[in-house]
Amino acid sequence: MNLAKVCLGPGRKCCLVDLGDHELKLQDKVVVQRDDGLGLGQVMTIFRNVKPGLIPPKVKPLVRPATPEDLEQAERNSQLEERAYRFCLERVQVRNLPIYLVRVECLFDASKVVFFFTAPGRVDFRDLVKDLVQEFRTRIELRQIGVRHRAKMVGGLGICGRGLCCSSFLQEFEPVSVRMAKEQQLSLNPSKISGICGRLMCCLTYEYSTYQEIRKHLPRLGKRLKLPEGEGKIIRYNLIRQMATLEMEGGGEVEIPLAQIPANNAAKEPGGSGQ
Repeated sequence: MNLAKVCLGPGRKCCLVDLGDHELKLQDKVVVQRDDGLGLGQVMTIFRNVKPGLIPPKVKPLVRPATPEDLEQAERNSQLEERAYRFCLERVQVRNLPIYLVRVECLFDASKVVFFFTAPGRVDFRDLVKDLVQEFRTRIELRQIGVRHRAKMVGGLGICGRGLCCSSFLQEFEPVSVRMAKEQQLSLNPSKISGICGRLMCCLTYEYSTYQEIRKHLPRLGKRLKLPEGEGKIIRYNLIRQMATLEMEGGGEVEIPLAQIPANNAAKEPGGSGQ
């Protein structure tokens, strides 16, 4: 079976598509079956002769390679989205609603227009919906999203200088906690561990399991060890450098490689971090 990774647009999910008998190449435009209807996407990667046992369960069917009519429809949809965004923004200001309009999406067949927005709380937008229905004469949906989803849709650069993970390759948001930053001995300064959305950075989850696995086999902080230099107390770890720092009884500090910590000194509690 031949599969393709198809991107449905900036900040939108990519999906795996069964190419069937179609011969496509990278950057080709295709029409695929989305959860909410048809969608136009672009081929980003092609996987040929995939074995049946390696095929993931959620593979969407390819409706057809995009025709000139499909591309014209997509252009009309884009113009409608721009006009709808400007009109909705104007009505939000006129009605003085506490809404931040993020994006407008039109279904491929133009049967519905979806307005994505953020707001500090619940908003009564019934009058706004009436304005939109009267203007566009189609189904209207106002969908409130969170600040993380707003960042995913809008995009931007993280403090690392790269494009936001959420708007480039992450498919789903995973829970992120301050404990992950503590486990990795990162600064707990909010400006250092928060993304442009104001929430904890998604990348805190990437290496967390590795740190947990390493710490599981190490003594807790405060554990006393006997070394040739004397007896000392573990006061910190540097897992990147694979070193432990001990405060010696006679004064001063000593660094030793993690590999030199006796096995019988390992912590019994899984994930013991001494925090």
